[in-house]
Amino acid sequence: MERASALDRVEAVLDAVESEPMPVPVREVWVYGDVALGLDPVERLDIYLTKDLILRGDADAAAEFEATHGVKGVGRSVSAEWAEANPELLRTNASGHAAPEKCLAAQLVPDDEPIHLEVCNASFEDNVQQRLKGALARDAYEQILDPRGVCLYAEGQRSESALEKLRGGELVFPTLEESLSMLGLDEGTAGEAADAVKDYRASQTGRTVRGDVV
Repeated sequence: MERASALDRVEAVLDAVESEPMPVPVREVWVYGDVALGLDPVERLDIYLTKDLILRGDADAAAEFEATHGVKGVGRSVSAEWAEANPELLRTNASGHAAPEKCLAAQLVPDDEPIHLEVCNASFEDNVQQRLKGALARDAYEQILDPRGVCLYAEGQRSESALEKLRGGELVFPTLEESLSMLGLDEGTAGEAADAVKDYRASQTGRTVRGDVV
């Protein structure tokens, strides 16, 4: 994507989060990777959403929606009101339960654009640390979350200054290898991990989405 188009897409996501009902509440919106670095074009647009869990589930709504639509978890994992208003955007996981991350992706980003959406209940900074620990423990470096991120929306407030700096290419970040070294990886491991992350991202096409719970 051309950088301007990528940032227009990011702004559209922010507009939607601020003004439209969501399948689950969205607490934070971050961008990371290529778009944060000022690259043009952007090979893939990486967006991170911190979502809130629905703590007070609606068992009656869940049972009714399952009976009428054959989808489990509505009223528990995603908002029943949202699902009733947007049945065409409802997405499920392999077991037939409503999948919040897939529902958010269906609402917020087109399926034919090179966009990756990360959705987690933890903040971006916390999840960077958790994903790094898990990736190192499993030798699955491709699962590392690029720590070079910019927060654009938090607790109901949009950061116009951060978006302006992104449009102006004013933000400066170290290389991915250097960033991983700053998180505690030795030089050799940081280089290997950075290569694995880059290779994995290059293998992705179109819209991709990943849901995580920490």
